[in-house]
Amino acid sequence: MAILAALVLVTINETGYRRSTRALQEIGEAQGERLVLNSLVQNIVDAETGQRGYLLTGEARYREPYDAAAKQISNQLAALRKLYEGKPTESARLVTLTDHVMRKLAEIEMTVRLRESGNDDAWKFVITTDVGREEMAAIRAEAANLMALSNQSLMAGQAQIARSLATARLGIGLAALAGLFAFYLYLRQTHRLRDAGARTQQALERERNALEDEVRERTANLAELATHLQEVRENERGFLARELHDELGALLTAAKLDAARLKSRLAASPDAIERLQHLTELLNNGIALKRRIIEDLRPSSLANLGLVASLEILGREFGERSGIQVEMALEPVNLDEGRQLTVYRMVQESLTNIGKYAKASEATIVLKNYGTHVHVEVADNGQGFEAQKMKPATHGLAGMRHRVEAAHGRLSISSTPGNGTLLRAVLPVSASSSPSRPPPTIPAPGG
Repeated sequence: MAILAALVLVTINETGYRRSTRALQEIGEAQGERLVLNSLVQNIVDAETGQRGYLLTGEARYREPYDAAAKQISNQLAALRKLYEGKPTESARLVTLTDHVMRKLAEIEMTVRLRESGNDDAWKFVITTDVGREEMAAIRAEAANLMALSNQSLMAGQAQIARSLATARLGIGLAALAGLFAFYLYLRQTHRLRDAGARTQQALERERNALEDEVRERTANLAELATHLQEVRENERGFLARELHDELGALLTAAKLDAARLKSRLAASPDAIERLQHLTELLNNGIALKRRIIEDLRPSSLANLGLVASLEILGREFGERSGIQVEMALEPVNLDEGRQLTVYRMVQESLTNIGKYAKASEATIVLKNYGTHVHVEVADNGQGFEAQKMKPATHGLAGMRHRVEAAHGRLSISSTPGNGTLLRAVLPVSASSSPSRPPPTIPAPGG
């Protein structure tokens, strides 16, 4: 019975493994197709954006997005053709998509050449036609259709994996039942032996150890999944920030330029001038709001100015918004991009909690460099809380703790009612770093 159960289990697992492998390969191909399609559409949008900027200004630097995108589009179409080999439906739709893309690029190139030659009437006439808009709509529609086909492949692969897991579970259950039945026969045959109780105890110990190992394994898997979801969230934030910057920024800037032109042509109408001035102010507010949203989604200062400058900007803007006095003691640190983002998000979340819940008048941000590790503290003199009674997910602290621990760091929270709150994090400069000297502690204001 044991041999038979083992053979059945091995057969089921091997079959499930092969099916799951094929399904994972299909999922990987579908994800690759989605990535290339998204990049293709984005490059076409970048090309159109560069075209509009160049047509409006006549400056060569506005053509840079168009030139860069045009070089990549042919490579992306070739990559899609390779990905869709052996897929007649997708290949047929790709042919249609390629035709629309070529026509769109031809329309863009023609207007750019007309603008270069100084034939303003001709390119303006081309722009006023619906050719470019219709081609762009067709491109988006065909890309959406191909994306839907990729989603179907993705869902089919996921369904196949789910079926394989269900079959494996059933096989394991049956094998376990067969094993239990064999164990029962063994016990019935050896019930007179004096060490039956000891063997049963040993079996229970093994089962408990196996459960503990499984719990540890699943805990590690969940932590890995949480880290992955966090990375996906940051990637989506970055993607959304780029979309807002490219699309909404171009629209608002174009609208502002149009308003300025109208204002210069309607100098004889005070009422129109006043309304255009109000419109310009609204557009400026919209551009400022767009910039704030982009900075909240993905701080550009972190990549352009570094961690210290980004924290200074973050603390200063928080103080201006909340009226809370923010003191900062920041030392230059040498961290990779991921750990810089971890420190930035920790300080950002801490300041958000201070503004929402602390009722504080002062806050302190400290960043210390200890060579092999960095020390980050955020403190306030607010009302505090009982840290021992704090719920695991209170104020987003659980996510903050996981982010710090995912970077191989440690996060501690010190707070008592009426004596403020102190969040302290220690992160290594690299995964193998160890502290060279103990970091000092800064008491929470009022504590």
